[in-house]
Amino acid sequence: MNRYKFVLLIVLLGSLWGCSSSKNEDTPIFGGAVSSRYTNPVIKLSTPDPTVIRARDGLFYAYSTEDTHNIPIYQSKDMVNWTQVGTAFTNDTRPSFLSGGALWAPDIRYINGKYVLYYSLSKWGEINNNGIGVATSLKPGGPFIDQGSLLISKNIGVLNSIDQCFFEEDGHKYLIWGSFQGIYCVELTDNGLKIKSGSTPMKIAGKAFEGTYIYKRNNYYYMFASVGSCCEGLNSTYRTVVGRSTSLFGPYVDKAGNSMMDNAYEVLIAGSDAFKGTGHNSGIITDDKGADWIMYHAFPVGDPDAGRCLMLDPVVWVEDWPTVKDGIPSSSPMQGPSFNN
Repeated sequence: MNRYKFVLLIVLLGSLWGCSSSKNEDTPIFGGAVSSRYTNPVIKLSTPDPTVIRARDGLFYAYSTEDTHNIPIYQSKDMVNWTQVGTAFTNDTRPSFLSGGALWAPDIRYINGKYVLYYSLSKWGEINNNGIGVATSLKPGGPFIDQGSLLISKNIGVLNSIDQCFFEEDGHKYLIWGSFQGIYCVELTDNGLKIKSGSTPMKIAGKAFEGTYIYKRNNYYYMFASVGSCCEGLNSTYRTVVGRSTSLFGPYVDKAGNSMMDNAYEVLIAGSDAFKGTGHNSGIITDDKGADWIMYHAFPVGDPDAGRCLMLDPVVWVEDWPTVKDGIPSSSPMQGPSFNN
């Protein structure tokens, strides 16, 4: 979710064509795969609220809140070395169903042969003057064609209707969303572009959370979310948290069985001496060796003016709970994900 001052970075576009650290190097490993060593952040530019997809072309595409105007799109073969390939919208095509709103917290999915980009359109601090829209494209790099609003706060009766994510199971498609006013779920039509007739919002978590993402593994549904303040630079208290449930609709609980409806959670990634404001994760991505990875944003302590940069860390499952080593971002060189090329 965008809680950092909306900034135009047009003057930086020329530098975005090589935005990964020079420390990131491709390394051949067994089986003909390629892995890359990296040091966080993998994009040292403001890329808040990232969403990442492995597209049909085998490449990865990342989208973020528009600190770079019109939702920037980055491309990578390894989730480590990223290049900006464009923006989802232009000044002429950007959504406008709410006048003067900024584009925050996109979520990208592939639905029925199209790349579907859900986005929040909002003004800072106006919890009843925001909404969620959707755009489509035949290509992950765009251009995206706006399909208009999916829901608006004052019409659906949910304050701060932003920070959406998509979930599909057994042919049913759902939208989960919300920010510090409760987390809600509603069923969508088959094309994912509208709310299904007769479906009404169901509250599934309390007011401590925003930036949610639902992931199913084995018999559990995991709700990843963010708590705290996102956008106060090195004073940010943002951290990534998680709870789990045996049903999409909850109850989601912590390890002690306390409910996320009552604002309970387990901390997955907290701030450290090297990074602050560790939150708003993308989905879990499994590499070709079966290892799971998570991307999120954080402020580098050594360069806070860089903004909320793109981070990458492995996820290890312990007794059916996700863990990140030491519960903080990695800050030393790491072996990256492995993909067959």
